Amino acid sequence: MIITISGPPGSGKTTVARLLAEQLGHDLVTTGIIFREMAAARDMNLADFGALALEDPEIDKELDRRVLTYAEGNVIIEGRLAGHMLHLNGKKALKVWIDASIQIRSQRIAGRESKDVDVVMKETIERAECEHERYMNVYGIDSYDLAVYDLVVHSDDQTPEEIVNTIVEELND
Repeated sequence: MIITISGPPGSGKTTVARLLAEQLGHDLVTTGIIFREMAAARDMNLADFGALALEDPEIDKELDRRVLTYAEGNVIIEGRLAGHMLHLNGKKALKVWIDASIQIRSQRIAGRESKDVDVVMKETIERAECEHERYMNVYGIDSYDLAVYDLVVHSDDQTPEEIVNTIVEELND
């Protein structure tokens, strides 16, 4: 079974995807890692590569082609647009969106990157706006539209393990 785990930065999607893959024995594909590999191949940092992707839609299209090659068998695909991508390409999957408030997400990111929370919040908002614009321009996807998701979970007051349990319950229904 294919499961997508999507959500904004700092929502907990990567942690949940990793734990879920371990519990279910599924492979894990992380679009962020693929994007970072693409940036490194061009000798660019993530922010600059994201800005380039805004100007060059082929970057996102290449990322999607790479991700879609993994969309078979028992796999968890983690990424902000993973649910939308599989939906657009007619791939059946349980599509999960994990969300959290901007305050919680900023605190989590600041903690893992050892940065000031206010700086992270500003960067996170700017990143979200940049990505939203990219997704609209390249695909016509409104990344704030959650209609394609089978399950929406808020992680502000839940542990990753609790979210994994919620997803497993959804699979068993």
